[in-house]
Amino acid sequence: MSKIYQTFYPNMQPNQTNLKLNIPKPQEMAPDQMAFRRGDDSSLAIEYLEKGISILIFDYYHDGILLLKSIHDYLQQKLPNKSFNDQRIYRSKYQQLSNLLLVEVKNSKLNLKKAPEIGWLKRFYPNQSSFLLSFPQVQGLNSSWQWYKNGIQIPVLKKRIHPFYGVYFPTRFEHLILFDDWVKNYKGPKESAIDVGVGCGVLSLQLLQSGFEKVYGTDINPNAIYGLEEVIERQNLHGKLHLDFANLFGQWEEPTELIVFNPPWLPAPFDLEGIDEAIYYDQDLFPNFFREARKRLLPNGKLLLIFSNLAQITNVTTSHPILEEIENGGRFEFVKCYTKTVKAASSKTKRNAHWRAAEEVELWELKPI
Repeated sequence: MSKIYQTFYPNMQPNQTNLKLNIPKPQEMAPDQMAFRRGDDSSLAIEYLEKGISILIFDYYHDGILLLKSIHDYLQQKLPNKSFNDQRIYRSKYQQLSNLLLVEVKNSKLNLKKAPEIGWLKRFYPNQSSFLLSFPQVQGLNSSWQWYKNGIQIPVLKKRIHPFYGVYFPTRFEHLILFDDWVKNYKGPKESAIDVGVGCGVLSLQLLQSGFEKVYGTDINPNAIYGLEEVIERQNLHGKLHLDFANLFGQWEEPTELIVFNPPWLPAPFDLEGIDEAIYYDQDLFPNFFREARKRLLPNGKLLLIFSNLAQITNVTTSHPILEEIENGGRFEFVKCYTKTVKAASSKTKRNAHWRAAEEVELWELKPI
């Protein structure tokens, strides 16, 4: 996984001061830095990468893309890539090698011919004239900038979202449709709700769109808070969407009528870092969440959790943390579980996703005992 570091972003002033962004950490050029030029032998470059020696992409941006393809070709011959766990190992090895490919950033631009313009570079590194980033980090910044600049149309929202760098956002929408259907049919009070792990804010925006007066969101990713501060300004949501940079419920202690949580769907195979925490959960997440949620839910309140059977159908685990809470927690009673089949994987994807036909997203509705 690419290393990240926290830096204060002076061009924005969120409600919580001294909040720092997670952005890629600049590297310095080594005196004996090896370089890859157009026409060089890619197999020789991969040999150096396997030895842990970094390589600077020197001429064209596209040369880096071609070298990444060579790494994929090399790994496809070397590693199996059939099962879900095989793919985890494959991606881990690919990340290890690809993050040794470096690009120079000079005066807020990539120092390569025919390279894309990335607005984040000027905003994140305003006082650094020359430094290195890994090629995957650059690709991530570029993709994020395009999403942020152009926005993304979410089917259940009336407005486009502009996800901030380093914030997970949905690319499939079945779980959002399930949640939208539930909210539209909800007949209870709509004074307040808590959105745990607010992320790019889609669930919070759905709640406000459906008539909730106030939504209180938390996230442990500072980038999520920064991004949503922009949303509050752009959509004039002052007094409606309240944010706290904190784990689980943070400062929101007043009981509410609705708590929503879209947790990670897979148990962590390693120590978590950065955006991984939006994808994988550790063993303490769900017990801590349910304990704290019970304290903050009104007697007639509702607890909604969005989940998936992905971990079970891919044999990552046989346990289901929500079922375990219902059966053994003694805090919540099962009301209903709504499910929706996930759309089939694209025929263009190179990833073996044969399990997708059996994947379902789940919306669990619980009430306090």
